[in-house]
This record gives sequence, structure tokens and C-alpha cells, in this order.
Amino acid sequence: MTATVSRNEMKTPAGSPWVRTNSTTMTTAIHPDVRIGHVHLTVSQLDRALEFYRGALGFEVTQRYGSSAVFLSAGGYHHHIALNTWAGEGAPPPPRGRTGLYHLAILYPSRRELARAFKRLFDHGVPIEGASDHGVSEAIYLRDPDGNGIELYCDRPRDQWPRLDGQLQMTTRPLDLDGLLAELPELERDLSPQER
Repeated sequence: MTATVSRNEMKTPAGSPWVRTNSTTMTTAIHPDVRIGHVHLTVSQLDRALEFYRGALGFEVTQRYGSSAVFLSAGGYHHHIALNTWAGEGAPPPPRGRTGLYHLAILYPSRRELARAFKRLFDHGVPIEGASDHGVSEAIYLRDPDGNGIELYCDRPRDQWPRLDGQLQMTTRPLDLDGLLAELPELERDLSPQER
């Protein structure tokens, strides 16, 4: 690190965030263990959104915040996704063509678990918008009931990431969805959710 900036060296013009007042900058990279922890989404109908994230994607409710918010997770974490109606029940989605969240990405631990997620979407009648092989990962794209973009993906091992002259070369090729489903045991591919 080249320098630190103390609170006394910063000014906050009325209504604006912290602003640095000297020319020193931090030059070290962020710690490699830092992760995006959760996403908080404004939705128009809490029950509809909850049915999608709990039913179609399989997240578990960890807490409700009155009748206006719910927190969901995988594996007992406090929350990976929070849903709220704080903009008002029935609030309209933002118009297309504006800045904002493009999509949230949910990382699955293996190709088999991504296949299970895809099968679950199929079983719940959730349409997908696309499926891509990015070289470094395999991804399925869809939208939640409020139009928020979602990517479900699994990473390939780092030693399999495509490189050219040492530089990462991500791609966008069609994902073989039949090949993905072949990751599942045959019985699991054929069963409906009620039969499992």
C-alpha cells in the first residue's frame, strides 16, 4: 500500500459520499478471499418471488422481516438472497435500457449440481433465456418473476481455463444441455419432482 487516507483528510460535500482530498491512492489488490456475500432484490410481489427462489431454485428461508422482506440461503448461511417490497407492493420493474443490475450469478459447486438446477427449472416450468460455455464456466440464463436476470453456473477447474500466451481467453459458445443433463444418474433425469 502506498498511503492511507484518514477520516480527517476526507471531505463530505453536502449529500455526497466520502471524497478523497489528496492524491494518494491504494495500489494493492483486494484480498483474494473476498467474496460477494449476498444480493438484495426489490420485488413487486413477495409471495410470488418467494415461490420462485424457494420453489424453482431451492433456496431455504432463514428469516422473515415482517410482511415486507424475506431472507434465503443455501446450506444454512444467514442469507445469500434477500427479497423485499419496500418500493411498494406491485411496484413496476425499472424500464429496459437503463443502468442497473444486469444479472446475479449463483455459483454451483459442480457440474452435476448445475445439471440438478437445470432439471429443477425444467420441472417447475421456468423458461431459460440462454445457456453458454464460457471456457472457464458453464452457465444457464433466466429471469425471475420480476425480470431480474439470473445466471446459474459452475466453474471449471482453473487449470482447464483457456489461455493464450498466459492470458485468459473466455468464450461464449452454446452449452450442450443434453450433455449437462447426462451428469445426472438416469433415474434422476426421468423422475418428476413428486416422484423423488
